[in-house]
Amino acid sequence: MTVTLSQRADAMEEKMARELDHIVIKSRLHMYADGNMGPSPAAGALLKQRPGAQLMMGDDPRLPAMPEAPTLVDFFKYRFGPSMHLLQSAHHAKKAGLSEKMVLACLLHDIAVVGFIRGDHGYWGAQLVEPYLDEESVWAIRAHQVLRFYPDPSVGYEYPQNYLDWFGADYRPDPYIEEDYKRMRNHKWYMSGRLITMNDIYSFDPNLHVELDEFVDIIGRNFKQPSQGLGYDNSPVAHMWRAIIRPAKYL
Repeated sequence: MTVTLSQRADAMEEKMARELDHIVIKSRLHMYADGNMGPSPAAGALLKQRPGAQLMMGDDPRLPAMPEAPTLVDFFKYRFGPSMHLLQSAHHAKKAGLSEKMVLACLLHDIAVVGFIRGDHGYWGAQLVEPYLDEESVWAIRAHQVLRFYPDPSVGYEYPQNYLDWFGADYRPDPYIEEDYKRMRNHKWYMSGRLITMNDIYSFDPNLHVELDEFVDIIGRNFKQPSQGLGYDNSPVAHMWRAIIRPAKYL
């Protein structure tokens, strides 16, 4: 019998769970087709097979420990996925002479993709950083998701060739994207959102390696880091940062 990549991944996840004596299940963003709110069938069976096994309710020992008061830089180091795209985008923005707040917006424009969720990532990312950035930068991060689909010849921005390859020539954005574009095109901060798309790197340069250290001072001057740490400052989005800290927490 041929074992698929997905099946191999599931088997590895189960093996690691056994070794840890915990059962790690998928995020609640992944809902089972039958609407089951309890453990997945596989997890439920494993609970019965392994007396004393537990659902994970704390830190995942497979992940690096986070500091007691985690900073944005800590999330880049210990929780976010591969971030070279963000680093290259911010590097290009810096070389182009953009303001520090726009360089930081470019660094964070896909923060939801590397840390949380891919769909509607501009909206999620803007919400994630809203308490900590100036209003214009937050607006630009939200807007870039929409504006990337619409060329602007006046500034030399074209529809990305990669999108033609990935989505097909017949792809059209959802109606809500079209409606938001009409509003954003006439917004006073339109160009700030457009600047992110102009510094978005749609084809990564494998020969350009950018270190996060290049932006630490810019982060320090423009990101309102809470003293309690991201996730523990009782902000409206603290729960989102905690979900990134403990992505496998069951409840």
